[in-house]
Amino acid sequence: MSQKRDALEQLVSNPLSRRNFAKTAIGTGVFAGMSGLFGSPFGSSTVEAQSGVSDVDILNFALNLEYLEAEFYTVAVTGRRIADLGIGISGTGAPGATTGGKQVSFTEARVSVTAQQVAADEQAHVTYLRAALGSAAVAKPAINLDALGLGFNNQNEFITLARAFEDVGISAYGGAAPLISSKAVLAAAVRVALTEAQHGAVLRLLAADARIAVPMVDGLDVPPIGSPGGRLFQVDGQGLSTIRTPSQVLAIVYANANANANAGGFFPSGVNGTITRV
Repeated sequence: MSQKRDALEQLVSNPLSRRNFAKTAIGTGVFAGMSGLFGSPFGSSTVEAQSGVSDVDILNFALNLEYLEAEFYTVAVTGRRIADLGIGISGTGAPGATTGGKQVSFTEARVSVTAQQVAADEQAHVTYLRAALGSAAVAKPAINLDALGLGFNNQNEFITLARAFEDVGISAYGGAAPLISSKAVLAAAVRVALTEAQHGAVLRLLAADARIAVPMVDGLDVPPIGSPGGRLFQVDGQGLSTIRTPSQVLAIVYANANANANAGGFFPSGVNGTITRV
C-alpha cells in the first residue's frame, strides 16, 4: 500500500509527471415524487466505522462517481459511451455496461456549450484518477442512466439531473477529504472538487434562469432558485457548502437509504472498491 501511495504522491506533486499526464489525457480525447428514493440525511457513515480505509480506497470511491458523471455527460452530448472515446474503464472489481440515456436536443447554445465542456472535464477526471491509481484502479461498474427516468428528453431535464450530480459530487469530495491521509493526494482531490464546484455553480445558474423547480435530493440539499426554498448557492445559513459522508452519497446514487444497501439506482450492481455500502 505504501508503494501505491508513493505513486499517487509522485503524480500529483511532480510537475513533469503532471505534464506527461496532461498530454495523455488530451490525446484520449428529478425528481418529482422521488423523495422516497433519495431519503433523508444520515447521522453516521459505514466508512467512519471501518478501519484501514486508505487513500486508494477513497480515490476509487471518487472514481466510481466520476465514471457516472462522465457517462452521463458524454451520452447527453454525443450519444456515445466513454469507452467509445478510448477512455479506459477496466480494472479491479466487477465491470459492467452503461445502459440508458440518449443524446439531448439542446435548445440554447450556452447550455450545449456548458454540457460539452463539463463532459470533457469529467472524462479527464476519469483518466486522471485512473492514471493516479494505476493497477489499483477499479473497473467501471454497471451504470443505469435511466434510473430516474429523466435527464435526456429535453434541455430542462438535462439541467435538472446535471445539477443534482454536480452538487452531490461536490459534497462527496468534501465529506471524503478528512479521510485522506496524504497531503499530496488531498491537494489533488481538492483540485478536482474545485472544478466540480465551478460546474455546479454554472448549472445552478442555468436552473435558476430557467426557473426549473427541482425537489431536494435529500435533507441536506439546497435547491437552486426556482424551487421552494431555493438559493443561488448550495450553502447553509453560515455560508458553508454542503458536505456528505460516503454513506450519504451512496444512499443517493443507490436510491436506497437503508443501512448496508449496496446496490440500486444508478449503480444496479453496486460500485467497485472497498467503500460500497450505505
